[in-house]
Formats: sequence, C-alpha cells, structure tokens
Amino acid sequence: MGDGSYGEFIERYPSYAGTAAIDELRSRDYSRLDRHAQVYLDYTGAGLYGESQIAAHARLLREGVFGNPHSANPSSRAATVLVEGARARTLEYFNAKPDEYVVIFTENASGALKLVGESYPFGAPGEKAGRFLLTFDNHNSVNGIREFARARGADVVYVPVELPDLRVPEERIEEALGERPDTGSSLFAYPAQSNFSSVRHPLEWVAKAKARGWDVLLDAAAYAPTNRLDLGACKPDFVALSFYKMFGYPTGVGALVAKREALSRLRRPWFAGGTITVASVQGDRYYLSEGAAGFEDGTVDFLGLPAVGIGLDHLTEVGVDKVHRRVEALVGWLLERIMSMRHSTGLPLVSVYGPLDTKDRGGAVALNFADSKGAPIDHRVIEAKANERGISLRTGCFCNPGAGEIALGISRDELATCFTSPAHAKRLTIDDFRDCIDGKSTGAVRISLGIASDFNDVQAFLEFARGFLDG
Repeated sequence: MGDGSYGEFIERYPSYAGTAAIDELRSRDYSRLDRHAQVYLDYTGAGLYGESQIAAHARLLREGVFGNPHSANPSSRAATVLVEGARARTLEYFNAKPDEYVVIFTENASGALKLVGESYPFGAPGEKAGRFLLTFDNHNSVNGIREFARARGADVVYVPVELPDLRVPEERIEEALGERPDTGSSLFAYPAQSNFSSVRHPLEWVAKAKARGWDVLLDAAAYAPTNRLDLGACKPDFVALSFYKMFGYPTGVGALVAKREALSRLRRPWFAGGTITVASVQGDRYYLSEGAAGFEDGTVDFLGLPAVGIGLDHLTEVGVDKVHRRVEALVGWLLERIMSMRHSTGLPLVSVYGPLDTKDRGGAVALNFADSKGAPIDHRVIEAKANERGISLRTGCFCNPGAGEIALGISRDELATCFTSPAHAKRLTIDDFRDCIDGKSTGAVRISLGIASDFNDVQAFLEFARGFLDG
C-alpha cells in the first residue's frame, strides 16, 4: 500500500484546504526549506522563523540607537520603549489584562520555571510547609522544582498518566486536588500540552485547582506555538513560555507571565543588578523592586526583545487558529498512514505513544520502530538514517522522564535497582541507564509539525518510514 495522494488527504481532512495561505507563506518566508531540500519535523524542539521577521528586526536595529535601559539617557529611553512594547504586546497576545498580569522576561521557559521554584513560599516562616503537586507528564524543568519544594519541607506528590493514551484520569486529578494541606502554600504544575505524547491536558484544571486553594503553574511551552491561550478565560497564577518555540526567533528569550497578586507572594533567595531599588554594603540591606523588575536579573536582552513583538505580529498575521487546523489535519493523516504500515509477518512497523487520533492532542507524534519479528529498532539508528535523508526529527526521552517511563514500560523496581546500585552512587551516565534496563527502549522518535509544515513534509517522512518494512 502506498502513502496516499493529496486528493485522498483532502478528502479525509478538508479543513486543510482552508489553510492554503500558509503554502504561500512557506514559499515566500520559509523558501530555504525547499531550496535546501530540508524536511523539518522538530517544531516542538524549536519553531522556525520567517525571513520577514529577520528583515524587520534588522531594519529596526539598523535605523536606531539603543543603549542599556538601566538609565535615562536618550539611547536608554529608546531601548526602554522597545522592551516595554514587547512586554505589552505579550500581554495583548495572550489576552492578559495589564492590571492582573505582568510579563517577566527570562532566557527561556526553563528560566521562568526556575524563578517560580526558587521563590515559591512552600515553607513560609511560621507556617507548616505546603505541597507540590504535579503530573508524571512534565518537562524536567518542572520536575526540578521538586528539589526546591523538598528543601523547604513540602510534600511532593505525582499524579500518574495511564496507558494507552498517556492521559491523567480525571478522577485522579480530582482526588489529588482535594487533598491540599490545610496550611501552607501549595502549588500545582502541569503542561497544557505534553512535549512527549502531545496530549493536551484540560485547561479546566486551572479553575478546579484554584477553587480548592492551589496556586497553578502552567507550562505552555509546547502548547502556545499551535494553540490560542486566552488568559482572560483561563487564569493560572504562572505561565512559562519560550518564544523561539512559537516563532523561531529570537532564541534565548522566554517569559514568565504571572498574576500580580501571586508574584507579590514570591520570595526571591537573592538580589542582582537591576532587581533592587536600593542595596547597601555598609548598611547590609536591600529593597527589591516591585513587579517584573524584581525578577529580571541584570540587563534584559534589550536588542533581542523587539523581535518578540515582531514574532507575535507574524504569528497573529498567519493566524494561530489556522496553524492549529493545518497541523491537526497533517497529524491525523500521519497517524492513519503510519499505523497502517505492517511487515510481511503482519506485525506493525511502529508503536505510537499517546493518542491515535487528533482529539485533544497536538502536533507531535512519539513512536518507536520495530522489525518484522517485533524487536525494537534503536531510535538512534532511526535518527542517523533520517539525517542522511535531510530529515530533522528528534529522539530520546525529550526531557520528560515521567511520560517516557510509562510509555516505554520501565518499572519503578527497575529504576530503583538502577539508582541504588553502588556503581551509580555518584554518577549515572545514559549508557549506564541503558544497561540497567537491558532489552527495553530508553527513548523514542518524535515527529513534530508547526507553522511551515506541509503535506509534502509528512509524505517525505512516510516514504522514509516505509524503508524500514521488510520485503
């Protein structure tokens, strides 16, 4: 069986035809993909920038004079206008009211998450420590917050995901949210969209958690590139973002979008240049600035930040809802076609981790290949072969060990044996880890689609995949 024609695809997913403007955009703003015969399938790793974004940013820098904004001279004031413009544009894009939310610029989503983790009052003076609740399905930058929580005496509670879809059962979330401690501050963290399985977890959990007294940290890094996040309707206390995942450029800039009230309760463990109103050596005192300034260490990327507004304008012009429909159609087709591929023995070519349809799932597909006898093909072999074909995809566990362990069938007992081995007392390498769980995959292949993806990209991957069928 072949991989199907464009006509078959449109018949199955007619909504794709309504996104034809993105084909024109690709030929104009992303022409380098086809010019270099590149098949880019790693949008969850990083978005791609349009050439118009780079041109607009270069023009702005070429025509202006911008200095460090921590001053009042003309070049500093010019830079301040651009920085504050990027801040205001971010609030506008996510429909966040300026009197309710504030934007803190960070180096990436991980930096935003660390800000919350290091400053959250898990164990405020005079209070019993609270709880950190999170799902198995979380990026390591969220998992890492547990170390801050434990250091302050807080409980850390994980809610598992379940096969086959790698979703969290609603009753498990309800139960966990209902067990918030009576005293202390407690934080619930989860991804709006999994960076492993692409499951979209319900945004309704935010209101449910808030109603039970939890603060909510929403990781929107994988969600925002192809979905509209409306902070006027869904109101988490903290949202972590990486702009390069949304529109490719600039890299090294993310944001923590925080409710002003929640931000006022955070307690930073240190101060730095730019974060204080007054600091004294002889007086041994300091006074932290209010709002975003108290959390932006040193000098922000004042030359890069104007590109944030340009990128948001670009995504707005393209239409994130249009990108969503396009990606949904392409993922649906990819799942249908690759799940139908079977060896001559009747065994399937791949195992997909996560939903097998497009309901409440995003634009990434995690899977592993197997040979005609059902034995797994090392994901590193798949990546190497893809590289030879000019296909950019990603392999590994994608910094999401919780979802990966469940998907790959790695048990708690296996992990305990591995981590308590005397040989691994001080250090555990990835090769050591592979030896611990001998015979099981330690990662997967992830194909992810985004703003410039088209039908030919998916067909190229399907053709590549067919090359692993026997006969």
